[in-house]
Amino acid sequence: MSISEPDATLSAKVLPFAPARIPETIRFDRRELSAILRVYGRQVATGEWRDYAILFTREKAVFAILRRTGEAPLYRVEKDPKRAGKQGAYAVTGQDGRVLKRGHELERVLSVLEKPVRTVAD
Repeated sequence: MSISEPDATLSAKVLPFAPARIPETIRFDRRELSAILRVYGRQVATGEWRDYAILFTREKAVFAILRRTGEAPLYRVEKDPKRAGKQGAYAVTGQDGRVLKRGHELERVLSVLEKPVRTVAD
């Protein structure tokens, strides 16, 4: 075989493009869920809250806090990674849709849900 003759065993393989990667759903990790449930548990113990719902989508994760089953959420704790660079990935939204607190640190954002400690006078 000379250099000018093509080799029949060498052939080009056409590879298809990789399929578009479907983005995974956004979730709360163990640390985040533990912090949320710590606040939730304290309010359940006082009788303020009774139920919750969790929603995971491709855009954000939502932990909804309910006074009773079947009611509209009192508060929503949201994790939206698209906002992480500017305003912070975490937000607490009230029942009327207003953002009560937003930030980069979940514990600081959750502080809006904590009731101030009152001292009992003798």
